Order: sequence, then C-alpha cells, then structure tokens
Amino acid sequence: MELDPRQTAAVRAVIETGSFEQAAVRLNLTASAVSQRVRGLEIRLGNPLIVRTRPCRATPVGQRLLQYLRRTALLEDDFASDLAHASEALLSIAVAVNADTLSTWFFPALADVLLQENVLLDLSVEDQDHTHARLASGLAIGCITTESTPLRGCSAEHLGAMRYRLVASNGFIARWFPEGLTRDAARRAPVMLSSRKDALQARFLETHMGLPPEAYPSHYVPAAVPRYLAIQRGLAYGMVPELEFGADLAQGLLQDLAPALPTDVELYWHTWKVQSPRLEKLSAQIVARGRAALAQGPAVTGLAPA
Repeated sequence: MELDPRQTAAVRAVIETGSFEQAAVRLNLTASAVSQRVRGLEIRLGNPLIVRTRPCRATPVGQRLLQYLRRTALLEDDFASDLAHASEALLSIAVAVNADTLSTWFFPALADVLLQENVLLDLSVEDQDHTHARLASGLAIGCITTESTPLRGCSAEHLGAMRYRLVASNGFIARWFPEGLTRDAARRAPVMLSSRKDALQARFLETHMGLPPEAYPSHYVPAAVPRYLAIQRGLAYGMVPELEFGADLAQGLLQDLAPALPTDVELYWHTWKVQSPRLEKLSAQIVARGRAALAQGPAVTGLAPA
C-alpha cells in the first residue's frame, strides 16, 4: 500500500506535538486541514490512528505507523547524505535514556562517534523502567531500559548492571538512623526520589523493610546531581549509582546504610533491527562502552521476530 506523504506527515505531527492545533502550526496548515488528512488516512487504513484526548496520543496502530515513518525518515536522510557525499550532513537520532546513565558513562563514551558521524542526539530522559515506552510509541529509535524482551522488529543487547547504594550523610544518619536502618526509622526518614515513577527506592524498602510506597515521606528531585547534593547535605537518604559517587563513599563523605544489600539494575540497549549506517555505528558504540562501564553479568542478546 502506498501511503500519502501529506497524510502521514499530518499523523506524525499530531502525535509528536500532542494536538491538531500545534500540528497545524508545524505544517503551516489549518487545524481543519490536518484533521481531514488524518481522518483520510484512518479511513484508508481502516483503523483509528489518533486518540482525540488532550494531549492527543497514538493508538496501537498509530504507534506502529509512527515507528515506520521515523525509521523510513532516518534511512532516507542517511541515504541522501551518502548520495550527496555530504560527510558534514547532520543526522538527528531520538534516544531515550535514564538519568543515571546520562550522568555517568553515556556522553564520555559516545563523544567520539557523535563527532565522527555528525550525529545530533534528541534525548528524552525517563526512569529506566519507562524509557521502553518511548521506543514502543515510536517517539524514540533506541532506548536504554530494564526491559530485556525486544519489541517486534527490534533487538535487545545486554549492557550490564548499574550498581546502586543506599546512602546518607553522617548528620542525617545521626538524626534519623542512630540505631541503623530499621523499619521504624525508615517510616519516618525522608527519602530522595527522582519522580513518582521512580521505583528503585520503593522496591528496596518494600522488599527489605516491608514498607509500601505511601508509608514514608519523600522528596522529588528530577535531576541527578541536585538530587545527590541534597542527599550530601542531609535533606534525605536515597539510592545513588556507585559508578558516579563511589569515591565519596570511600572518603567517608557518605555512609552506606545497607552495605550488604547493593541493588544491581540490569540495563539493555534496544533499537530497530534495520538501522541506518550511522545508527549501526552508534548502537555498536553504546553496547561496547556500556559493557565496559557497567558491572557485567552474563551477556544476553534477544531478537524479536520480524
């Protein structure tokens, strides 16, 4: 089936901007014209593509269409650059990562390939349990996630485990945990979380302390470095990646509240099986450098059926 590029552009714009009005601005059309093009494609395909809510979102069929459109656009851009011998042409790639990956090994590891291949990154930052949804919705072409099973048409490469420690400042421990990490103390002591999606701390406290998420006070600070600084200054305790802050533990700036219970979070790189040449190089670098940076468990590679 040959798709009308005007109709597919309208669908993509609505999904990416979240509204027919914003899509109209992007495409220099009226909202009515955008709606007619979306509706025309829905009739032709025999399936709704957009859920008309605020913001608008893609239906499952719309998500698959968006994945196809983004994949096609990426391959076309890379091919056009090769044909034109445009070694300086920039290629934009949308990737979803978790904040701790971004603040530790991601950019130091990828700087060389980004420069050599003239890649522009369009990064979205989510909790590692939620980045996979960006790939599934078509809003990213690759993601670092805790999900090990690849989507249809995608591959998953095991990177390794990011180790977390439950830490607090000396002053915080003296105030809230004078008898150590106990259930009663954990019910009262404020915890530092990145967002309400952050399940890392919640799983630890529920598993080892028997405390459900609503049983203790929490701060919510989305940025990794300010979150760590707040812990360092005694506002709360929380999980921090050993890769980033292990030296502070060794120097006694922080204390590990549960030294026998580190939390290892297994991470995977997911992307499409059919990739442009530059995305292939970027993927290979992410896998190689991720495995070098993270604690290694058994290597796992998963492939979903095409």
